Amino acid sequence: MPDVRSVAIGFFVGTGSRDESGELAGASHFLEHLLFKGTESWSAADIAEALDGVGGDCNAFTTKEYTAFYVRLLSEDLDLGLEILGNIMLEPALRRKDVDAERKVILDEILMHADEPGDQAGERFQSALFLDHPLGRDTLGTKESIADITSTDVRAFFDRHYLPRNMVVSVAGSFDHETVAAKIDRQFSNRSGGSAPLRVSPGAAQKPLVVTDRPTEQVHMVIGARCVSRFDEQRWAFSILSHVLGGGLSSRLFQKVREQRGLVYSIWSERAAFQDAGSIAVAAGTAPEHVEEVLEIVVEELELLAKEGITEKELKIAKGSHRAEALLSCEDSAARMMRIGTALLLHGEVKSIDEILERIERVDESAVAAVASELLDRPRTLSVVGPVEAGGVNLDRVRGSL
Repeated sequence: MPDVRSVAIGFFVGTGSRDESGELAGASHFLEHLLFKGTESWSAADIAEALDGVGGDCNAFTTKEYTAFYVRLLSEDLDLGLEILGNIMLEPALRRKDVDAERKVILDEILMHADEPGDQAGERFQSALFLDHPLGRDTLGTKESIADITSTDVRAFFDRHYLPRNMVVSVAGSFDHETVAAKIDRQFSNRSGGSAPLRVSPGAAQKPLVVTDRPTEQVHMVIGARCVSRFDEQRWAFSILSHVLGGGLSSRLFQKVREQRGLVYSIWSERAAFQDAGSIAVAAGTAPEHVEEVLEIVVEELELLAKEGITEKELKIAKGSHRAEALLSCEDSAARMMRIGTALLLHGEVKSIDEILERIERVDESAVAAVASELLDRPRTLSVVGPVEAGGVNLDRVRGSL
């Protein structure tokens, strides 16, 4: 990106929360926190001061299938970014005192998410959808697993997974490719090996309804079903379907549930895709007295999509939205770094923007109708969090939507 003055660097590790045993649930996220606590040559304060001194921004995040560490700074400071990220990926200190200190932070993070009923509804939806499988676990782990993880556990997890053959380095911005590649080669010259983790696909078991009664003002709901993996060719049609259903301001659910009936402040749909599974879900928060009506509308729209498909206008709008999203992701060095890093790690290749746009354009109304019909036949899971009993929610009618 020769016209920008920045560079974004990302290290992507092909291990996430689904690759942890039950005893080590949350280990990937724990490591995400700990790597920025410093190395033998860089203290946490040194890292913070060095990046603040050049206006750099660094962060990390954990997903169910990978963990990412990244920094964005001016192109003239690229060497500093490479040195810091390379150092923490190669020789993190992982001191016992840091593990014990960060344990408290993560336990507070778990409590913080538990305070958010919308987050809780989403987490319990995934847990019920992928019953008794790591894909159903929250990336943070549990209070029990985090309390029991030791510095020895963390070090062993790092040594097993944080190896070059389970990593991708992605860089975007203004820089010379060959120069950066050579520097990364030198950084990792003494570390080799590793492989992508072996994974067990989720079984068919799922729970249709999970209700969490708690005294909130709204009832938060997530309803959905399993969907295709990130490799399935139907994923393009499912993406269009999700957008038409609840992906934007013009979507069916936003228009019918919020704009026309005023039953919610927000309602949306989202698709998640993993190596061997996926999900598509609708999320909303509403007053207890409107729960059954909102669910009824969602189910009606699913049935209508399966019966009649989408219109030519809806297809055009969804394609236009996907096209803009793909093109806009090329405008920012950090967004482009993320796109090529995750593509190479998860798909083994980086498709050009033109290839992606061409594939989206090939989706027609019949393809969307086919996946809508398939979705209607799949078992549904519903997660409800809120004042169910006090709000007089009729659970028999709720079950009827499943």
